[in-house]
Amino acid sequence: MASNVTLKQLKVFTALTQQETLTEAAKKLFLSKAAVSLSLGELEKQLGHVLFDRVNNRLVLNQEGKRLLPLADELLHRSEDIQHMFTFDQALHGQLKIGASDTVGNQVVPYLLRDFRQHSQHQQQSLLISNTSLICDKLTDYELDLGLVEGKVQSDQLLMQPWNQDEMCIICAPSHPLAKQDTVLARDFENTQWLLREAGSGTREFFLRTVAPRIEIWTESFQLNTTEAIINATSANLGLACLSRLAAQSALENSRVVELKVPLDMTRRFWLLVHKEKYQSPLLKTFMQFCTDWKMLESLKSSAK
Repeated sequence: MASNVTLKQLKVFTALTQQETLTEAAKKLFLSKAAVSLSLGELEKQLGHVLFDRVNNRLVLNQEGKRLLPLADELLHRSEDIQHMFTFDQALHGQLKIGASDTVGNQVVPYLLRDFRQHSQHQQQSLLISNTSLICDKLTDYELDLGLVEGKVQSDQLLMQPWNQDEMCIICAPSHPLAKQDTVLARDFENTQWLLREAGSGTREFFLRTVAPRIEIWTESFQLNTTEAIINATSANLGLACLSRLAAQSALENSRVVELKVPLDMTRRFWLLVHKEKYQSPLLKTFMQFCTDWKMLESLKSSAK
C-alpha cells in the first residue's frame, strides 16, 4: 500500500530524477548511498511499481516514475508552504529556480530580478543561462520552476505565454563590403557566410526561420555557443551575424560592428514557460505575475542612464 509514503522518500525520488545516479543524489541530499538506495526501494515496494529503469549504472525515469513526478513535486512544495505559512507571516519564501536562454538571461533577466527583489523583498533565486532547448529539457524534468526564452517552443508538456518583445538585427564588420550600403536587400546576401549559434538556440532558430529562406545560397562560417564569440568573430570579418539588438548594442555603439538596414520584420517574442503540471506556489505565481506586468524597455532605459 502507498499509505506510508513519506516526504523523505519523495525528496529522494525527485533528487534521483535530477541526478540520475545514487551517488550523485546521495551527495545532493547529504545522505549515504545505502540510505538513498533503501529509501527508493521502500518507496517502490509501497507503490508496487518500479519507478526507474536501471541502465548501465544509471537510473532512467520510466513511465510510472513520470506519473509520480508532478505529484511528488507538488507535495514537496506544499509541505514547504505549510512549514513557512505562519513563521514568516505570509512573506514569500522558498527557492525560485529560473532558466533563461542566452539573450534573455544575459541582457534582460538581471534587471528583472533586481526589480523583483526590490518589489517583493524575496532574495532566493537561482539563474541558469543556456540555450532554449536545454531550458525546456530542465523544465520538463522539474529541475527548473520557470523559463524565460526567446525561441518559440513546440512542447505538449509546457505552457507557453508571450512575455516581452525583442528586435533582431543583422551585423557585419566595418570593413565588409555591405557595410557601405544604405539598404541591403535579400539578393545582396547571396553567397555570404554566416556566424550562427548552436542547435537549440532561439537566435539560430530566428535566423533559419526569417532570414535564411530568403537567401538561395549561403554558408555557415562558424558555429559558436556564445553571443560574445559571435560578435568578436563578426568584428574580425569572419561572417555576418543575426543577433538581438540588446546583445549587439554595445558593439554597435563602439563601432566594432555595423548594422545592416534590411527591409524585413526583425521583431520576435520572448516567452515565459512553465510545466503544465507544475505546482504553482505563491512564490511562483507572484513572480509570473511580476514578469507579466514588468515594463522591460522602461527598466532597461533607466539602467542605461
